[in-house]
Amino acid sequence: MSGFFIEHDQMKNFILLLFVGLSINAWSQAEFSLATDLSVLRNLNKGQEFWTIGQTVKGNFHFTDKTAAYVWLSYYGKASFRTPAIAEAKSPFTNPQTINYSVRSSLRYRQISIGGKRYFRGTYRSNDLNIYGYAGFGLMLGRVENVFRTPIDTSRYIVQAPIQGSGKFNRLTFDVGLGSEYPVATDIYLYSELRSWIPSSGYPSDYLPNNKNVPSVLALNIGARLLF
Repeated sequence: MSGFFIEHDQMKNFILLLFVGLSINAWSQAEFSLATDLSVLRNLNKGQEFWTIGQTVKGNFHFTDKTAAYVWLSYYGKASFRTPAIAEAKSPFTNPQTINYSVRSSLRYRQISIGGKRYFRGTYRSNDLNIYGYAGFGLMLGRVENVFRTPIDTSRYIVQAPIQGSGKFNRLTFDVGLGSEYPVATDIYLYSELRSWIPSSGYPSDYLPNNKNVPSVLALNIGARLLF
């Protein structure tokens, strides 16, 4: 659970806004459903592509038959990838002047998201196929660990990103998705969703070989929703 903790003020503000929103009286009047699913995620960032699996727990607050708000928590297993790198000598008298090496990175994602959901076909309680979409804002928490496959003497060579060791980073995200669901029993719906996280902010991390557009992901989620 240590991956859930970061020191940036953005997380504190995000959590504060989340609980303020949940305390609004309108939310207390909404009907509630709880969902959980299995997720397969593909990371699309160049040089950091990988597959991983995870789980989402999601609460839905249904204000009308077709509109709702959601809050979810997603967490994914550790995924690995390798990055080629070059260390350059600090002194012109050092031999060799460059060392080619490989970095093995392990990356893990966690995410909190809050937003709105709209049914395009059917409603949240209909006894037929329902199709919906949603959009919201999230806070992605990442943890990365880098291991150099070749030892590098940092007193003699300059090491560019990614640096060795482990570190945390975070991103604010814009979250979009499209889903369908079908009732299988009274107040129980099976669903599938295609989701994407789009970075809306960036804090460069020396532990990532590529900080551009992190995270850029697609996720397929399959699970069940229970209406209370």
